[in-house]
Amino acid sequence: MASPEFTLVRSARLGLVVGVVAGGLAILGSGQPSQAPNGAPSNKANQPVLVELFTSEGCSDCPAADDLLGWLDANQPVPGALAIVLSEHVTYWNHLGWRDPFSLDEIDERQKQYVMRFRLEASYTPQMVVDGAVQFVGNSSAKLRDAVARAAATPKAKIEIEDARMVGGALSFSVRGDNSSGATLVAAVAQNATRSEVVRGENAGRTLHHVAVVRAIKDFGSKATDGRPLHLSGGTSSGAGKSEGPVRLVVFLVDRKTGDVVSIAEQTLRE
Repeated sequence: MASPEFTLVRSARLGLVVGVVAGGLAILGSGQPSQAPNGAPSNKANQPVLVELFTSEGCSDCPAADDLLGWLDANQPVPGALAIVLSEHVTYWNHLGWRDPFSLDEIDERQKQYVMRFRLEASYTPQMVVDGAVQFVGNSSAKLRDAVARAAATPKAKIEIEDARMVGGALSFSVRGDNSSGATLVAAVAQNATRSEVVRGENAGRTLHHVAVVRAIKDFGSKATDGRPLHLSGGTSSGAGKSEGPVRLVVFLVDRKTGDVVSIAEQTLRE
């Protein structure tokens, strides 16, 4: 196991150092995430847990968190939990010398919702959010393990993805499950793995690897779990960013009052 490392935490908007946090980054080997579509064990008893990482290729503190997310996805180290991960790239670092090819305005807006929910002063990177219920600095393996374990202790209602088809950048699918509580259905299409050769900015000269990079995300409301067709279009990466492997479809139900994730499902598709 690698020794704990101290990481500067950056303010999201201003790019200023706001604190120093100890993070124990566990056995990452080369530091690159596995290229397997999903390293999750097949044990059906494992409780699915959503892990979101807000990150940016323009932030020097983010690669360690990117590697940690990839390690979690490939190794599934928390007993009883099946971590379903999403790498969500923000845009507000793009003006500092490197435009993240995977950044989306929709991700900025999604993170703002968490800023309000958790009563934070501002958005920041790297930030992890587990099941919509807890947030922390995204390069702390100890906090990640604890949050995933706690989330896995709460049972979730089952939802299923049906008739999912990926053709080019267009995805059609349906979702079926009990949504008597009126939770909001959110769907994300994510590229299984990506890499970038960064030539400018804080990570200049580095080759960055990411897993489950969100290319489109949409709120379908509370009446979308009855098996009717749904559609989600997401652009493929270009330029400096390159995709590797299949595409993941992640759907989850969010409690309207608490913001907690109450159901989640994932399916891997090939274009």
